[in-house]
Amino acid sequence: MDPNQFFTASRVFIVAGKGGVGKSTVAAALAVAAHRCGLTSLLVETDGKPVPSGISSLSLTPADALREYLDTKGLGRISRLMVTAGILDVVSSAAPGIDDLLMLGKVKHLEQSKAADVIVVDGPAAGHAITMLKTPQAISDSVKSGAVRLQADEILEMLRNGSRCQVMLVTIPEPTPIQESIETAFALEDEVGVKLTPIVVNQVDTSTELVIPPELPQHSALVQAGTFHNERLARDQKNISNLKEHLPLSQIIIPDLTIFSIENIAEALLKAIEQL
Repeated sequence: MDPNQFFTASRVFIVAGKGGVGKSTVAAALAVAAHRCGLTSLLVETDGKPVPSGISSLSLTPADALREYLDTKGLGRISRLMVTAGILDVVSSAAPGIDDLLMLGKVKHLEQSKAADVIVVDGPAAGHAITMLKTPQAISDSVKSGAVRLQADEILEMLRNGSRCQVMLVTIPEPTPIQESIETAFALEDEVGVKLTPIVVNQVDTSTELVIPPELPQHSALVQAGTFHNERLARDQKNISNLKEHLPLSQIIIPDLTIFSIENIAEALLKAIEQL
């Protein structure tokens, strides 16, 4: 697939995955890869993590989203007092999901205002991602009218339109992350109605199997290292095959790079996209 075609298929890519699979790294690399295709890109960070330098980015928190929402309603002074006094926590407790709605509302605003050709959202871990993306429907079902209901409905329109928003799941070739990715994928499609991109399988050992000469002592360090290497290759391929069997999505394979950098991951992403 032409990478430019991949990135222009949707304006927003929400990246989600189990902790420890490299979700944030892939999100940053995705923004870099889009930029390499001649597109403007914006990385939206929602977890408060530092953003790699050289990437156009926005750090977004529920407090920021609430303040901006109230500012647009002409309530700037009140919004500052609410955030300073910690009232946001009270609001979140009284109305579960309102912080997620505010965050998604800001993403929707960025998408509608065409803040960039490609907006990459470094979303929460997979479990929270399901809850976050289900929030607009839950609020739409429970709130009959008003600004909050309108916001929820508008977010739903964005989430369910694949040309506006898609979700990219990131996993690694290990049983637990893969099983969680499978469950998350079906939950997002069935319960939220979002479109999924090909799934990213990160940190895959793509080297070749080592040939161990039979004349070497079986307990030598060289044989043990070679055996370990070959077992890891077999294990990765088995887990990737299991993912393919249970989740009918194309796969973007990212090698376990010796020299690790966002630029290298971006290059690997582009190469993998071209092979789709």
